[in-house]
Amino acid sequence: MALQLWETLKESIVAYTGLSPATFFTVAALGVAVFYLVSGLFGSSDHGHHSRPREFEEQMEPLPPPVQLGEVTEEELKQYDGADSKKPLLMAIKGQIYDVSQSRIFYGPGGPYHLFAGKDASRALAKMSFEEKDLTGDISGLGVFELEALQDWEYKFMSKYVKVGTIEKTVPVSDGAANDEGTGSTREATADDNKPVEVSDPDVLKAAEDAPSESAAGENVESKE
Repeated sequence: MALQLWETLKESIVAYTGLSPATFFTVAALGVAVFYLVSGLFGSSDHGHHSRPREFEEQMEPLPPPVQLGEVTEEELKQYDGADSKKPLLMAIKGQIYDVSQSRIFYGPGGPYHLFAGKDASRALAKMSFEEKDLTGDISGLGVFELEALQDWEYKFMSKYVKVGTIEKTVPVSDGAANDEGTGSTREATADDNKPVEVSDPDVLKAAEDAPSESAAGENVESKE
């Protein structure tokens, strides 16, 4: 029975394909091998595209919510320059501190603007300067276009990042010392007022010598009496 089926199959292969049974099965085997090879390549590629985003999502941890710092000094702000990954990444403009942790690729270590992190970089942003001397919040002496550029940066930060604090302003010198100096000068002036006035004009000195003194005038009156 099996032999009859095999003979019938061979006759059918020859009749329908014109190939010998050996050639037909060889071609069929090659076709199956090519099919599995191609499907394996495309299948692994799709699997890779699906797995990579998952791995990327697993590595990307959600950012913690911004922590309000309040008022800090410029020295304290330097602690948030991205060196410590457990601390937020902060940056200040015109004394206002913003959490830029979501843009760590730009402001974090290795980023193009990393030198601005942990500082008030108002002057550097206004001038688009990367020099150490411009990494300061001092904006005195800037031109109109530089101030406009700084304003654009501030609007960008206000719309994109969360404000978490301000930089503590330097306390000006009290007026106590100035008052003491003023009081001292007043006292000296008062003491100087009590000193006799020295007259250096020769005409005035001569007139004073020629004029009779009060005591002499008094003696003359008594003698006449």
